[in-house]
Amino acid sequence: MEDTTGSRSETNWKEIQRSSEFVELRRRQRVFAFPLTGFFLTWYLLYLVLADYAHEFMATKVAGNITLGLVLGLLQFVSTFLITIAYVWFANRRLDPVADAVRDRAEV
Repeated sequence: MEDTTGSRSETNWKEIQRSSEFVELRRRQRVFAFPLTGFFLTWYLLYLVLADYAHEFMATKVAGNITLGLVLGLLQFVSTFLITIAYVWFANRRLDPVADAVRDRAEV
């Protein structure tokens, strides 16, 4: 029975991590994910601060009994779905081809 935890396997993964393809894959993912994460966390924190400290503003009626706070709260869900859709689109076009190349190299 072959030992898959031996030094050959570890060296292989270390080589893959240092490869230009893997470095580029990580760079692409970070360039997309970090700013979007920062945007969402800022947007969410703004919503929480408004909800806690700007009661009159959040209670502003938009239409009937629908308030600005409710609209902004629902927009949190909308923004989450839009970010997810954007990430899937980005990953399919920019990450998956590089990830496939890295995986093919690892399976050799």
